[in-house]
Amino acid sequence: MKKKYEGYIFDLDGTIYLDNKIITDADKVINELKRIGKKIIFISNKTTGTVKDYYKFLKSNGFNINQTDIINSTLILKNYLQKYYSSKTFFAIGEKKFINEIKNSGIIYSEDPQKIDIVIITLDRTLNYQKLEIAANALDNGAKFYAANIDNTCPVEGGEILDAGATISALEHRTNRKLEKHFGKPSKYMLIEALKRIDVNPAKCLIIGDRIETDIAMGNEFNIDTALVSTGVFNDLKHNGKYKPTFKINSVKDLL
Repeated sequence: MKKKYEGYIFDLDGTIYLDNKIITDADKVINELKRIGKKIIFISNKTTGTVKDYYKFLKSNGFNINQTDIINSTLILKNYLQKYYSSKTFFAIGEKKFINEIKNSGIIYSEDPQKIDIVIITLDRTLNYQKLEIAANALDNGAKFYAANIDNTCPVEGGEILDAGATISALEHRTNRKLEKHFGKPSKYMLIEALKRIDVNPAKCLIIGDRIETDIAMGNEFNIDTALVSTGVFNDLKHNGKYKPTFKINSVKDLL
């Protein structure tokens, strides 16, 4: 497999690590691929940490990588907002680190539905009814409806927790609005940035991840080969007919 591909696009959570534990031999796999000249990029829909956080974590666990080898959906969203909505006001259902990253890019934060131009949804383990109603009222007033990611769940050791997808669904039902844009996998925004950084023909790339509706969907939608690992979320391939992986492997260790 490693002879065929020049570029490797790796998911992080559930593929390279789970919670704060590195998947067995994931560091050895990455370091070997880099040693033989393969291009590596990590892409993540997780917004509870920054790119710098993920870099420091991987580096401290033996990964021979650079910070520019990592992209998360916060970064993609932040770049988009700076380009098109730099003078607008946002509200986010998300955790403090995510909100602060967006605020630090110069975008104004508000919890007043009358002043909010953009509602952004992502993973929020402090989600409550008040946050939902601020978002819903802002959407009723015509705010843009965006998400950093659309994952229904987030893998953790021993199972999964609710992620942005569940919140998006609740707000869609409450407001009769549909999500307008999202910036993580499987969006074109995430893929374009990943391909730009590794500078490899998509036909010579492999996307590796644990989730059918994001990792494998991205590959299928943009005609890039995929490898589905079984170290993260549970995927029922029999009942998920729309997207199919090119390869089904136990873990990233099987790439070598």
